[in-house]
Amino acid sequence: MIVLEFKAKGKTTQYSAIDEAIRTAQFVRNKCIRFWMDNRGAGQKQLYRHNTKLRAEFSFVNALNSHACQVAVERAYSAIARFYENCKKAIPGKKGYPRFKKNCRSVEYKT
Repeated sequence: MIVLEFKAKGKTTQYSAIDEAIRTAQFVRNKCIRFWMDNRGAGQKQLYRHNTKLRAEFSFVNALNSHACQVAVERAYSAIARFYENCKKAIPGKKGYPRFKKNCRSVEYKT
Protein backbone atom coordinates (compact mmCIF):
# COMPACT_ATOMS: atom_id res chain seq x y z
CA MET A 1 0.00 0.00 0.00
CA ILE A 2 1.28 3.45 -0.87
CA VAL A 3 0.80 6.13 1.77
CA LEU A 4 1.11 9.76 0.82
CA GLU A 5 1.60 12.43 3.44
CA PHE A 6 1.69 16.10 2.60
CA LYS A 7 1.08 19.50 4.08
CA ALA A 8 -2.03 21.04 2.61
CA LYS A 9 -2.45 24.69 1.86
CA GLY A 10 -6.12 25.46 1.78
CA LYS A 11 -8.81 27.93 2.60
CA THR A 12 -10.46 28.30 5.98
CA THR A 13 -13.58 26.48 4.78
CA GLN A 14 -11.44 23.53 3.69
CA TYR A 15 -9.62 23.47 7.03
CA SER A 16 -12.91 23.57 8.91
CA ALA A 17 -14.24 20.66 6.81
CA ILE A 18 -11.13 18.62 7.62
CA ASP A 19 -11.45 19.44 11.33
CA GLU A 20 -15.11 18.43 11.26
CA ALA A 21 -14.22 15.10 9.63
CA ILE A 22 -11.55 14.44 12.27
CA ARG A 23 -13.97 15.25 15.11
CA THR A 24 -16.65 13.02 13.59
CA ALA A 25 -14.25 10.08 13.19
CA GLN A 26 -13.19 10.52 16.82
CA PHE A 27 -16.87 10.60 17.85
CA VAL A 28 -17.57 7.33 16.00
CA ARG A 29 -14.54 5.62 17.56
CA ASN A 30 -15.48 6.72 21.07
CA LYS A 31 -19.10 5.65 20.58
CA CYS A 32 -17.94 2.20 19.44
CA ILE A 33 -15.70 1.87 22.50
CA ARG A 34 -18.67 2.87 24.71
CA PHE A 35 -20.89 0.32 22.94
CA TRP A 36 -18.30 -2.38 23.61
CA MET A 37 -18.07 -1.37 27.29
CA ASP A 38 -21.85 -1.61 27.68
CA ASN A 39 -22.15 -4.87 25.70
CA ARG A 40 -19.23 -7.11 26.59
CA GLY A 41 -18.44 -9.69 23.97
CA ALA A 42 -19.58 -7.46 21.11
CA GLY A 43 -17.60 -8.31 18.01
CA GLN A 44 -16.65 -6.42 14.91
CA LYS A 45 -19.97 -7.12 13.19
CA GLN A 46 -21.91 -5.64 16.09
CA LEU A 47 -19.68 -2.55 15.98
CA TYR A 48 -20.38 -2.14 12.26
CA ARG A 49 -24.13 -2.45 12.96
CA HIS A 50 -23.80 0.15 15.69
CA ASN A 51 -22.06 2.39 13.16
CA THR A 52 -25.06 2.18 10.82
CA LYS A 53 -27.33 3.11 13.74
CA LEU A 54 -25.10 6.09 14.49
CA ARG A 55 -25.30 7.19 10.86
CA ALA A 56 -29.10 7.07 11.05
CA GLU A 57 -29.23 8.86 14.40
CA PHE A 58 -26.72 11.69 13.86
CA SER A 59 -26.76 13.75 10.68
CA PHE A 60 -23.12 14.87 11.02
CA VAL A 61 -22.01 11.21 11.10
CA ASN A 62 -24.04 10.56 7.99
CA ALA A 63 -22.27 13.49 6.30
CA LEU A 64 -18.90 11.78 6.79
CA ASN A 65 -17.72 9.38 4.09
CA SER A 66 -18.75 5.78 4.82
CA HIS A 67 -15.18 4.54 4.39
CA ALA A 68 -13.94 6.97 7.02
CA CYS A 69 -16.62 5.75 9.43
CA GLN A 70 -15.64 2.14 8.80
CA VAL A 71 -11.98 2.94 9.43
CA ALA A 72 -12.93 4.56 12.75
CA VAL A 73 -14.79 1.36 13.70
CA GLU A 74 -11.78 -0.74 12.63
CA ARG A 75 -9.47 1.36 14.81
CA ALA A 76 -11.78 0.90 17.79
CA TYR A 77 -11.95 -2.84 17.20
CA SER A 78 -8.17 -3.12 16.82
CA ALA A 79 -7.78 -1.53 20.27
CA ILE A 80 -10.29 -4.02 21.69
CA ALA A 81 -8.61 -6.98 19.97
CA ARG A 82 -5.17 -5.86 21.20
CA PHE A 83 -6.53 -5.74 24.76
CA TYR A 84 -7.91 -9.29 24.49
CA GLU A 85 -4.64 -10.59 22.98
CA ASN A 86 -2.62 -9.09 25.83
CA CYS A 87 -4.99 -10.70 28.34
CA LYS A 88 -4.65 -14.11 26.68
CA LYS A 89 -0.85 -13.89 26.60
CA ALA A 90 -0.83 -13.15 30.36
CA ILE A 91 1.60 -10.28 29.94
CA PRO A 92 2.58 -8.93 33.37
CA GLY A 93 1.51 -5.38 34.06
CA LYS A 94 -1.14 -3.31 32.35
CA LYS A 95 -3.02 -4.89 29.46
CA GLY A 96 -3.86 -1.73 27.52
CA TYR A 97 -7.58 -1.31 28.20
CA PRO A 98 -9.17 0.65 25.32
CA ARG A 99 -9.58 4.31 26.19
CA PHE A 100 -11.52 7.17 24.72
CA LYS A 101 -9.55 9.50 22.48
CA LYS A 102 -9.54 13.18 23.40
CA ASN A 103 -7.05 14.44 20.84
CA CYS A 104 -7.43 12.71 17.50
CA ARG A 105 -5.35 14.20 14.72
CA SER A 106 -6.17 12.14 11.67
CA VAL A 107 -8.97 10.74 9.58
CA GLU A 108 -8.39 8.00 7.04
CA TYR A 109 -10.18 7.65 3.73
CA LYS A 110 -9.96 4.41 1.77
CA THR A 111 -10.43 4.53 -1.97
